[in-house]
Amino acid sequence: MIFDWQQADWNGLLGRLEQLPHALLLAGAAGGGKSELAQALAQRLLCETAQGSAQACGDCDGCRWFLAGNHPDFRFVAPGSDDIDGDAGDAAGEGAEPAEPGKRSTQILIEQIRALAGFVTVGAVRQGVRVVVIDPAEAMNHHTANALLKLLEEPPAKTHFVLVSDAPRRLLPTILSRCRMVTLARPDAAQAAAWLAGQGIDQPAELLALCGGMPVAAAELARGIGVAARGRFVRDMLSLEQADPVALAGAWETWLKSKESLAAGFGVPQLVGWLQRWVADLVLVALAGRVRFFPDQQAALQAQAGRLALAALLNCYNELQRLRRVAAHPLNLRLVLDDMLLRYARLVAR
Repeated sequence: MIFDWQQADWNGLLGRLEQLPHALLLAGAAGGGKSELAQALAQRLLCETAQGSAQACGDCDGCRWFLAGNHPDFRFVAPGSDDIDGDAGDAAGEGAEPAEPGKRSTQILIEQIRALAGFVTVGAVRQGVRVVVIDPAEAMNHHTANALLKLLEEPPAKTHFVLVSDAPRRLLPTILSRCRMVTLARPDAAQAAAWLAGQGIDQPAELLALCGGMPVAAAELARGIGVAARGRFVRDMLSLEQADPVALAGAWETWLKSKESLAAGFGVPQLVGWLQRWVADLVLVALAGRVRFFPDQQAALQAQAGRLALAALLNCYNELQRLRRVAAHPLNLRLVLDDMLLRYARLVAR
């Protein structure tokens, strides 16, 4: 399946299918449907009946195997493919993150890439092509990326690598040089809103704004605890001029450790990102009189921004940007929350 806003990109890829390179890099903002497009492209390449720019038929043997997750000529490489325990340090390879027993890796491991060597050098089972999707490509560390580079330098015939990335500049230049990068179009506001409405999602405008206009990200947020979490976040942010930030950090720690948050994968990276967007809106309203991420809070943000120095706002935004880079690391949760909220409390207290 491809989304309506991806049709032009799809036609561009499939219009000259015979000239499709051995390595594609699908790049674009998170939450726009890159992963879905990569899967649709892989299925189309393995489909045994589709012609031209048509999508995969869904009925042939190749499509049935693909949809069942056991096509012999397809490999999907992503973080957390295997539980890490026992001798995980050796299995993970050089430079991999330290692992806790039973914890899934957030990186693509070097052994996952090395395992592709046998796959790409053996002829296709269905006498067609072989397809490898790597998503997200930036989850490879330096050693893992170099292992992939060896496969891309001498690509086997009839093999397609499809890399997916939110942050292509984090990839090795040598990887980038061996891929044709396709920067996917962003959906326009009308398309995104119409699609979300069709999904029956509550508060689509607010969630779409919070996700930077990316409808797939908004839908994923809505299907989890996103609506309630956003409401709580806004209330807490509006209370911080009077509330104790350390007490709020304790409440947020309990919130993030709740069964609902853990089940939804809602954690510090999301909260840091939301706080950074909140500060970005303060900057925007101070400079241009408008907001982007929290449009329903325009009046509150405008009133708050009028009491704050622009230089202090920009400094807080940059501090949160640095914190966001390490938010997914296994740091002490309470210390991270304390640090984040104290930074913001010092800003609004000025």
